[in-house]
Amino acid sequence: MHIRDILERDTTTISFEFFPPRTDTAGQELEARMDAFKSLAPSFVSVTYGAGGSTRQRTHDLVVSLKDNTNLDPVPHLTCVMQTQTELEEILARYAEHGISNILVIRGDAPEEACGYDPATEDFPHAADLIRAIKSLGESGNHSDPRGFGIGVAGFPEGHPETPNRLKQMNHLKAKVDSGADWITTQMFFDNRVFYDWCEQCELNGIEIPKIAGIMPITSMGTMKRMAELAAGTNFPARLQKRIRKHQNDPVAVEQIGVQWASEQCNDLLDQGVRGLHFYTLNRSDATMRIFDALGAHSSVPLRNEPT
Repeated sequence: MHIRDILERDTTTISFEFFPPRTDTAGQELEARMDAFKSLAPSFVSVTYGAGGSTRQRTHDLVVSLKDNTNLDPVPHLTCVMQTQTELEEILARYAEHGISNILVIRGDAPEEACGYDPATEDFPHAADLIRAIKSLGESGNHSDPRGFGIGVAGFPEGHPETPNRLKQMNHLKAKVDSGADWITTQMFFDNRVFYDWCEQCELNGIEIPKIAGIMPITSMGTMKRMAELAAGTNFPARLQKRIRKHQNDPVAVEQIGVQWASEQCNDLLDQGVRGLHFYTLNRSDATMRIFDALGAHSSVPLRNEPT
């Protein structure tokens, strides 16, 4: 289903992010958890894309499998890094053939093995360039929907480490929107005030497309450290750190604190009318299920508009 139809159907969207399993065992584990994710009736699910070619084929295979074998609506990631025009046309043709309607476009990180990597040499140096190419291919008849692919982009409420100038960063986001983006999914954050301020900045810059909040519960000390490394610039509020440090030697307590904090975030975001919640699941369903159990009056999300 095209994202515009999903957004019209669901007053509040709920979505999950998976990464393509690197081994057969990991794939079996994700498959075993899929029923739990399906039971929550998400608006859509996204699948990450490896930089520089890593896991890319696994991404394509997982996306097609989800579309063909489940009732989930998969949204594959596509990156600019080492993405050629020819490869893009082949990928989009396969997705269109299987009825996949939406793409999440990100620039992507430089491949670790590529010394002296220069994005200017790419076919698509910036996310806005890739968006325009996808829009052009979709509108030229590469997709059965006359609207082409729905396109999502990434937002960074706490800033992007490569663009410390926040005004310039907002200009980059506006360029992606002006190129044809339909919605924004944000990087994870742990302080809702940062998200609300970022939304106001978007409004000031004429960025009016739906903004979906990225949520990732801390489930261990190890995941917290990995979050800090993977999402440079992520701020862990002092109140959250105090709670975790007090129980840092008790893994069960740390996970409970992380789930409780994420649940509080979600309830507040829903109270404030957030357009959607996007859960970074790490392919695990237990923490996500516990957050849903804690949503109380909001347990019926995603909220569906009544048919007319």
